[in-house]
Amino acid sequence: MGLHDSRGVPVSTTSRAALDRYEIAADRLHSYFRDPLAEIEAALAEDPGFVMGHCLRGTLMALATEKAAEAPLRQSVEAAEALRTDANERERGHIAALRAWLDGDFAGAVDTWGRVAEAHPRDGLALQAAHIGDFYLGHTQLLRDRIARALPGWDESVPGYGYVLGMHAFGLEETGDYRAAEATGRRAVALQPRDPWAIHAVAHVMEMQGRLPEGVAWLNGRSGDWAPDNMFAFHNWWHLALYHLDLGDTATVLRLYDEAIRPLPSPVALETLDATALLWRLHLRGVDGGGRWAELADSWAPMAEDGYYAFNDMHAMMAFVATGRGADADRLLAAQARRAAQVQRGAGGTNAAMTAEVGLPVCRALRAFGAGDYATAVDLLAPVRAVAHRFGGSHAQRDVLNLTLVEAALRGGQADLARTLAAERTEAKPGSPFNWRLTARALRLAGDEAGAVAAEARANA
Repeated sequence: MGLHDSRGVPVSTTSRAALDRYEIAADRLHSYFRDPLAEIEAALAEDPGFVMGHCLRGTLMALATEKAAEAPLRQSVEAAEALRTDANERERGHIAALRAWLDGDFAGAVDTWGRVAEAHPRDGLALQAAHIGDFYLGHTQLLRDRIARALPGWDESVPGYGYVLGMHAFGLEETGDYRAAEATGRRAVALQPRDPWAIHAVAHVMEMQGRLPEGVAWLNGRSGDWAPDNMFAFHNWWHLALYHLDLGDTATVLRLYDEAIRPLPSPVALETLDATALLWRLHLRGVDGGGRWAELADSWAPMAEDGYYAFNDMHAMMAFVATGRGADADRLLAAQARRAAQVQRGAGGTNAAMTAEVGLPVCRALRAFGAGDYATAVDLLAPVRAVAHRFGGSHAQRDVLNLTLVEAALRGGQADLARTLAAERTEAKPGSPFNWRLTARALRLAGDEAGAVAAEARANA
């Protein structure tokens, strides 16, 4: 007979010590505080046959979204599969999800985690893995609905309820229900103050609504809850930098980059991604990133031919373009082309489709932008906007595509396109000084000096 965890979910282990270690690791994963891997290794030392220990370790590797994690993922999958006959039905679902991810079927893995959560709504690991997976794959509606399906199984008496509300808040934000997202996120934080994901969900609301000073105050005011010793802190620092960037305070943006977002070189793709995205936004504004770019390009170079996750590839291309590393850019494009070609053969897994539909045209557009071929950049980026969600990321992250497109239109002299794209932005976020400055540039390009002066006045108001 196995045990049950603190939420009443059955596990096949009979080792209370191993389960206690697992609970600590799971909480660290939910909160991103400290390192869950060390704790799960300790759990497996207590009970090498602890199926969920191997599954949690494997999930950590899968959600890293980089090829370097594939070998330890395989180790976890094979260890769990060897224990399959002793596992319960829920655990076998986790094993199947990890096997699918290892085989490149990211969508199948996320669907399997989702089905586990449907049968066991209090399975926090299945819920979080499916939620993060939906984020990686651009399943915007499921970011909200998959968590909503589980909510009836939770209440304030169940440990971790705040984390589930935090996930729901993010799903509500990504589906545009900003009022409910903020209310749910604030409730989650009230229940669990040290929940960086819920804090981040509220930060997303303020970003999307252009509530820039409020966003700065929100993140600064709660930095003690999300920043120290937290594996997700780099991303919330990135959000804080975005507010300052929109306000035109590039000095603070660079300070945050150097002190918090990228204080040291890192080989971790998720961390390198945010640093690259921020520098590219500065690059589009004509701000020199200096030697920061070379360090990022060095970090991306070993991954250039992995073809593992198209969203990462886009950011690697930004670094290669910004540093003029044509050979690395060519290697990346060739790897993407090989991956995209697999779609025609019904192979290549989820990332092949993501690369063919979004990743490859985006990287070709970035390469064209770097070469000053703005017309080609526009031609490649414009049609991708409608399907860009299919290669993952949030609305805030994918906005870099819109920013690159409008900048290409401006530099390429496409006044009508630049004007309409800028109008889109000011309509969505009228509180953004940067959007009004874009509008002023576009109107001046179109010969509307009076309109440009009025837009500049809005920017400076």
